[in-house]
Amino acid sequence: MRKTHISFLITVFAVLACSLPIEVITPTPNSPTQTKVPAFTPTLESTLAPTLAPTLSFTPTITFTPTIAATPTFALPRATVNKQAHCRYGPSVAFLHAADLYPGDVGSVNGRYEYSSWLLIKFDKLKYYCWVAPSIVDVVGDINTLKNIEPDLQGVGYSNYGFPGNIRAVRNGDEVTITWDQVEMTSDQDRGYLIIAFVCQNGNYLWWTDSYADQFTTTYTVKDEAGCSTPSEGVLYTVTKEGFSKPGKIPWPAP
Repeated sequence: MRKTHISFLITVFAVLACSLPIEVITPTPNSPTQTKVPAFTPTLESTLAPTLAPTLSFTPTITFTPTIAATPTFALPRATVNKQAHCRYGPSVAFLHAADLYPGDVGSVNGRYEYSSWLLIKFDKLKYYCWVAPSIVDVVGDINTLKNIEPDLQGVGYSNYGFPGNIRAVRNGDEVTITWDQVEMTSDQDRGYLIIAFVCQNGNYLWWTDSYADQFTTTYTVKDEAGCSTPSEGVLYTVTKEGFSKPGKIPWPAP
C-alpha cells in the first residue's frame, strides 16, 4: 500500500511540473546576478489602412478677351444740284449770298434748319459750308437722321459796321412797323440790312426773315397778331460784303 501511494504522488508531481511555464535564464556578462526573461508571446501587427492625401481639383483661370466691335462709319446724305441757284450763309433767301450753284454740283449734307427745312451742305467745289433750299437739290440718303443746326452769322465774317442805331417798333393793330437810323456804308461794302424775327400769325409762331439790298431803306412792317403763348421778338443786322454785324435787339411791342 505505501509503495503504490508513493508512485501515485510521483506521477502527480511530474504532470504538474510539465504544465509550469519555462523560464529562460539570460546570463549577463561580468554580473553576479541573472535576469529572468519571460517567455516571448508574439503579437500580431494590426494592418493599418494607408491615409491617402486628398485629390486637388485644378480649375483653370479663364482670361476674358473683349471683342472690339468696329464703329460703323456714318455716311452723310449726298446732294446734287438740279437747277442754277444761290447758296447762302443762312437758311432763307434773306441771307447773304455765299456762292453760285449749277446743275451737277455735288456735296455732303451736314445738317438742316428746324424752322425752314433748308439744308447745310459742304459742296465738293467749295471750302466752306452754305445753306440751300431743299427744292434745288436731289438728295440720296435720309436727312431725318441729321441734327438741326443754328446758322452762325458771326462765324461767316464780321462787318466793320455796327448794327443800326435808334431801333424802334410801333404797333398798329395786327401790324408792327420797325424803323432805324441809316448806317452809312461805302457802295462796295453796302449789302443793306437783315431782319430775323418770331411773329404770331393765325395762331402760329413763325420764324420770319427779310432783308434790304442797300442802306437807304430804314423801315419795315410785318403782321403780328395776338394768340401765341410765346411773345414775338426780333433782331436787326447791318450787312456788308464781309458778313454781318452783331444783332441789334428790336423793342417789340406786345399785342
